[in-house]
Amino acid sequence: MTLQLNNVTKHYGKEFALKDVSLSLEKGKIYGLVGPNGSGKSTTLKMMTGLSFPNKGTITLNGAPITRKTAADVAYLTELDMFYETFTVQETVDYVASQFSNFNLEKARALLIDLKLDATKKVKTLSKGNRGRLKLVTALARETGAILLDEPFSGLDPMVREATVKSLLQYVDLDQQVLIIATHEIIEIEPLLDEVIALHYGDIIGQENVEVLREEQGLSVLNWFKEIVRRVEVEK
Repeated sequence: MTLQLNNVTKHYGKEFALKDVSLSLEKGKIYGLVGPNGSGKSTTLKMMTGLSFPNKGTITLNGAPITRKTAADVAYLTELDMFYETFTVQETVDYVASQFSNFNLEKARALLIDLKLDATKKVKTLSKGNRGRLKLVTALARETGAILLDEPFSGLDPMVREATVKSLLQYVDLDQQVLIIATHEIIEIEPLLDEVIALHYGDIIGQENVEVLREEQGLSVLNWFKEIVRRVEVEK
């Protein structure tokens, strides 16, 4: 499973979300796409799943161009909350399962238990954190080659974030899948990552192996990110 971006540019009017970006993302790895709000992270994920398209360049999944139909082959957790308020948690899970043939109900049930979600609760009664956990259930229960998570820990308090991060690894099959997490919560995801990619207002300003950063350069992902952002801003 390979997601490939080749010289991708995306703009909205005069505002650039991505500028001539090239990336190759392969199964067996967890990637962190990090950067401040407005840096192009969400736009990148939307284009990978076929919900948006570049103005220039190409995006492919296993060599085939991304289209609207790609959403069936990519599990995408959006930063938006798009649930039916009158559904229960279980009805929400069942509805998503009815839309995707690759949805694993058994895995969803296990996730509901692991993330401590009451299947009988109405969506409208859930806290922001629990709505975030429900989004994770509906994304991780799909058996797709690529899992794209946009700000998956938004609304979760710090203790819940730590438990959720630990849970993630149990439900991702890295022999078959690639996991891409877009976030500005860098500290929380560092223990998960194989590689980190830094976006800064449409530009990729760095890409590193996380183990190399820690062991050879003595840097955390956060400190590395701060350093390269400072360097970029000084050069401007």
